[in-house]
Amino acid sequence: MTNLTPKEHLTNRRAVAPVIATLLMVAIAVVGGTIIFVFSQGFFSSSQISGTPTIEAVKILGYDARAVSELQAHNGNPMLAGSAGDGNPNVQADERVAVYVTNDSVQPVVIGTLRFAGYEYDYIQAAGGMGAWNSANIPQGNYTVLLNTPDAVLQEGAAEIAPGQTATILMDLPQDLRSGRSAQFNIQTTNGNQFVGTVQVGQQSG
Repeated sequence: MTNLTPKEHLTNRRAVAPVIATLLMVAIAVVGGTIIFVFSQGFFSSSQISGTPTIEAVKILGYDARAVSELQAHNGNPMLAGSAGDGNPNVQADERVAVYVTNDSVQPVVIGTLRFAGYEYDYIQAAGGMGAWNSANIPQGNYTVLLNTPDAVLQEGAAEIAPGQTATILMDLPQDLRSGRSAQFNIQTTNGNQFVGTVQVGQQSG
């Protein structure tokens, strides 16, 4: 009967260690190769299969929710005179609120759903421009997209904002709003992405 000395035990362990290390390296290489193969086949990205990028980036830059007769647009200039409201201290139904947005995406962004202060607005192609605040150009509960002052609005069948474009979302209120309250502004694109901001009624920012 042969007895192993402690020295022989140590020698055997040292001989096994390189084998374990080699097996681990092989396993890591196999897993890494599999991941690279799967990624190259496009299994991790549906946008690679369709060829269309789906990343959207919309920034809410500011707003004008003052009780005035003409609001300020995204470019810092006033909109059409008399297009915002009657000028009294209250923000009332049929008056208008403006929110400034920019599309930082590499593709156009189409607004699918727009909500403000708990109400869902419909896009309108205002062929006659924004008009006076109480005109039928933009009815209550509707919105348009102002591209340039004083009255150049989007003339498309959908609320589309081009890549790199900054614009003003102009909403005609369906209800009175109390000055000083916070109101949530929410855009959901046709791709399902949501962008949210907060508007202080009666104030201007940006």
